[in-house]
Amino acid sequence: MNAVFDPKAAKKACNVSINEDLLRQAKELGINLSQTLEAELEKRVREAKAQAWYEENKEAVEAMHRWVEENGLLSDHFRMF
Repeated sequence: MNAVFDPKAAKKACNVSINEDLLRQAKELGINLSQTLEAELEKRVREAKAQAWYEENKEAVEAMHRWVEENGLLSDHFRMF
């Protein structure tokens, strides 16, 4: 899967506010907050970029779907089933 960010970029400290009970439990369980936050941010950035791409290309995607419905897939004549 392609990275949505440069994994070799330097780390940058930042402040976040977290529910103190949730933070305590995470620490007790050995959950790495930095890794967890980074993984979730990557997921959300990937999803947001995919949604933005779809919105930018919605007309073309829908036009292609209509064309396939009307004409079938280009590979239909190769199918053996």
